[in-house]
Amino acid sequence: MSAPTGFAPRPEPPYYAVIFTSLRTQNDAAGYAEAAERMAALAAEQPGYLGVESTRGADGLGITVSYWASLEAIQAWRTHIEHTAIREQGRAQWYEHYELRVARIERAYGWSRSEGPAHS
Repeated sequence: MSAPTGFAPRPEPPYYAVIFTSLRTQNDAAGYAEAAERMAALAAEQPGYLGVESTRGADGLGITVSYWASLEAIQAWRTHIEHTAIREQGRAQWYEHYELRVARIERAYGWSRSEGPAHS
């Protein structure tokens, strides 16, 4: 069964997660949504990209987790020229603060009401 809308696919571990937690500035409207959509589309085109999950609260705090097949794929995305330019724009205009963490996923499982009993 495929994952519900908003959930990334769950590949067989090991793989990597890039966890981006951010707090947006009060003056963040100009161009942010377009840039975020472009980055999501561009990331999906990169070798080693596995998926993304993202949410943002009314207070401006957001968490985006992107999943990657390797550390090399993450590094290639980090240094992609268009991603680099948007990251700099984010620092200058859209983000008050952010944290980025990279983690290796060793185990993954899920549950869905439509699938019945949980398997872990």
